[in-house]
Amino acid sequence: MSRLLTGLSLGYFLVMLDTTIVTVALPALSPSLAEQQWISNGYTLTFAAFLLTAGAWSDRFGARRVFFTGLIAFAVLSGLSALSFSASLLIAFRALLGIAGALLVPSSLSLIAAAYPSPPARAKAMGVWAALSGTGLVAGPLLGGLLTEAFGWRAIFVVNVPVALCALALSRQAPRTPPKPGRIDVVGQVSAVVALSTLTYALIQGTWSALVLTAVAGVVFVRTQKMLPRRLFATRAFRWGLAAGAIVNFGLSGVLFVLSLYFQETRGYAPSETGLAFLPLTIPTAFNPIFTGRLVARIGPRIPALTGFTLMAAGTLVQAFSASPALSVVALASLGFGVSLAIPSLLTAVVASAPPELTGVAGGALNASRQTGAALGVAVLGILTTTSATTALLTAAVVLLAGAGMVTFALAPRKAAANPSR
Repeated sequence: MSRLLTGLSLGYFLVMLDTTIVTVALPALSPSLAEQQWISNGYTLTFAAFLLTAGAWSDRFGARRVFFTGLIAFAVLSGLSALSFSASLLIAFRALLGIAGALLVPSSLSLIAAAYPSPPARAKAMGVWAALSGTGLVAGPLLGGLLTEAFGWRAIFVVNVPVALCALALSRQAPRTPPKPGRIDVVGQVSAVVALSTLTYALIQGTWSALVLTAVAGVVFVRTQKMLPRRLFATRAFRWGLAAGAIVNFGLSGVLFVLSLYFQETRGYAPSETGLAFLPLTIPTAFNPIFTGRLVARIGPRIPALTGFTLMAAGTLVQAFSASPALSVVALASLGFGVSLAIPSLLTAVVASAPPELTGVAGGALNASRQTGAALGVAVLGILTTTSATTALLTAAVVLLAGAGMVTFALAPRKAAANPSR
């Protein structure tokens, strides 16, 4: 693997690491459930809201410049997060970290495309890029638990700094991509941020009047946004694929949030033990997507996606009704294999449904939808944990079963049109 590819992959590794490393440390970060939700969601919300715009910025200002800006910002903001002296300040820095993370994803993909113009070489490079990001997802809970227990919660942010600087040094030879003229969709971007943040605020704080602002911002976004061409929504696979993508991350991030609190506050696990407990969930996400890609290429995305949602729902149900550590391993493994079946299948289906010139936009839309679902999962299931972890997990299982029905419908083969000559 070349130095450049390693550096670009480390950028995405950081993004994925920061989505899960904070989960196990939440009880150490704040005793308040609402603050724990905001610490988790501050990053996810802005990451989701700025993904599509970050792609436009990458084209407008040059992928190399945007990638380096994202890396430097990620290092600086991680250091500032470690120095936070209040939950409110940490939430603000986490929100800015989400924007920095959004800058890294489309720009790194653009740089890979420029550095590897041959389609076979580009496919291999993107496989490495995706595999290393999966390692970040796996490492997050375990590393977060070990660092929090050994050095305190500040260490989970300090660890980002040397990784970002290493990525910066390794990617210095990134090719310069010429900026492309174009306008940034300011109204669409602002309305997306307002809609997502006010919806999350309403759910976490119970301030339902905020939903009025959510509705207004949502209407403005739909009517004015220029980031997603309307012709993308002409296909059923794209429309319902985005909804199914949101449900996948609703279940994954919401269950991670609930179980992190449950393992530490009810079962009495130490942070390091909690990180180890999550390994059956996170390990399959590192290797199973390779198998899923081959399976989807052979039989199509519908059956793997349906199997994935079913496994996620089954694992969540087992965890909801069992206090046995042995059954937790089975339940979390089922959830992990389900996630790693569902997400690659949905990505294939959504991208395939788009015109060739819009495949990048379609992939970005699915990522944004998934991160939006993650924020809602933490908000909704976090509220339900005040009743019980079982209630929250049962709700997640029901939503995931609805996702199974959704992909059955969305990815069903279309019937051939009747032949009028008969």
